[in-house]
Amino acid sequence: MIETVIRKRIEILADQAQANRVTKAIDEAGITGWTITPVTSGKGRDGRWREERVMGTDKVFILTIAPEDKAMALAESLAPVLTQRGLLLTMWDVQVIRGDRF
Repeated sequence: MIETVIRKRIEILADQAQANRVTKAIDEAGITGWTITPVTSGKGRDGRWREERVMGTDKVFILTIAPEDKAMALAESLAPVLTQRGLLLTMWDVQVIRGDRF
């Protein structure tokens, strides 16, 4: 049977302009990797939105997986900018194979 371990999956929805700030915080929390994917549209409490490259408000999802202590350190470091810059951070438990890599 394959052995799995519990880690935190963290997804951050941010403006493209904030991606470097977020990935720097991930690196500083000691998390070993991240992935950025573009987001073209969505809907939130303020209604529908679409990417807007001219205005610089196109969105990205930043995904990372980490042990709980590093995930909480990341959340703490991003807390001041979550409201200020309109970032959305979600975190939940996932089972991973080869947990030593995360």
